[in-house]
Amino acid sequence: MISKRDRPIVLLSLGHACVDVYQGAVAALVPYFVAERAYTYAAASGVVLAASLLSSLVQPLFGALTDRWALPWLLPLSTLTAGAGIALGGVTDSYALTLTAVAVGGVGVAAYHPEAARAARAAARGSHTAMGWFSLGGNVGFALAPPLVWAVVATGGLGASPLLAVPAVVGAALCGAAVLSAGATRASGGRTAVAAGTDDWASFLRLTGAVVCRSVVFVGLSTFVSLYVRERTGGGSTAGTVALFVLYLGGAVGTVAGGRLADRFGRLKVVRRSYALTVLAVAGVVLVPGPAVYLFVALTSAGLYVPFSLHITLGQDYLPRRVGTASGVTLGLTVSVGGLAAPAVGMLADATSLRAALVPLVVLPAVGRLLLCRLREPSPPPPEHAVEEPAAGDAGGR
Repeated sequence: MISKRDRPIVLLSLGHACVDVYQGAVAALVPYFVAERAYTYAAASGVVLAASLLSSLVQPLFGALTDRWALPWLLPLSTLTAGAGIALGGVTDSYALTLTAVAVGGVGVAAYHPEAARAARAAARGSHTAMGWFSLGGNVGFALAPPLVWAVVATGGLGASPLLAVPAVVGAALCGAAVLSAGATRASGGRTAVAAGTDDWASFLRLTGAVVCRSVVFVGLSTFVSLYVRERTGGGSTAGTVALFVLYLGGAVGTVAGGRLADRFGRLKVVRRSYALTVLAVAGVVLVPGPAVYLFVALTSAGLYVPFSLHITLGQDYLPRRVGTASGVTLGLTVSVGGLAAPAVGMLADATSLRAALVPLVVLPAVGRLLLCRLREPSPPPPEHAVEEPAAGDAGGR
């Protein structure tokens, strides 16, 4: 039985799963675009770029908005927008319309994450493990995307993609229930509480650089690992779907483990070691032949996902007065920025080979590890120091 105290974080985690199905679905659709529409690697990765580009541009805007105002209504609305965009992407009759549809879905995803992370932080009450459960929800959504897309599209073709909108409807209902369960102390449109403390932009920017490195590796593998494993193992679409599922499912385990390990050993130590593991694991994916590639995909998943929720809480503690902005960057940017590099990987694959195009992904986790070297563990401000920022026009307001 879920306690009243835990109910908001559980509902937010389930809603997060429904939203992030649509982040995982874009990569899962790539092999079907290649097969049914004869897209080149570059054209297929352009779909990933479309879902990421607009999302990356508007993500800071939504973060800034949630820093100033409470926008709980944004959670169900953004969930429905994400689902509608991806569901329509498979039935459009031109490449341009496909890009437009998935871009709309990307905006929905961008709108969701800053407000959801702010709400989850409040519900978690400073627990890294609780934030790990919230992040787990998103990673479960990623993991469910490949089998969901396979069940819908492998049987009904891209024309059946409107069925992919079902998780969005469920997620919107869950988000609405989470908002009601939280019993928000401030009304929609009210000012966001501003924590005491000083924003450490230098540390936040170094963390962001590491997150960007992680993002490029994650999206690059998400986009092409299915096709790559099919080449390396000689398997069909099932072999590729299994590889993508392993990449995402391992993240579900890694995220929860990351929160628990951080509670025991400290966040930065866990994050740094995860990046070191990722270097070796990605090298194994690219260089080791045969079925063993699945083992290295699983290890890569662990290395990429163990620090996932820790990026969020570190960013929020480096910018205690701008939690929405920090959440938008560390939670949303982890996927969207990587999509900007996907076309470069695709063009390199078209010009050389898919294996050669994935080789640069081995280097990026090492760069991220170097950026983390001089960071120090931030001290989160105590909750009692948070103060409500007065609304415009109030006495003493700005």
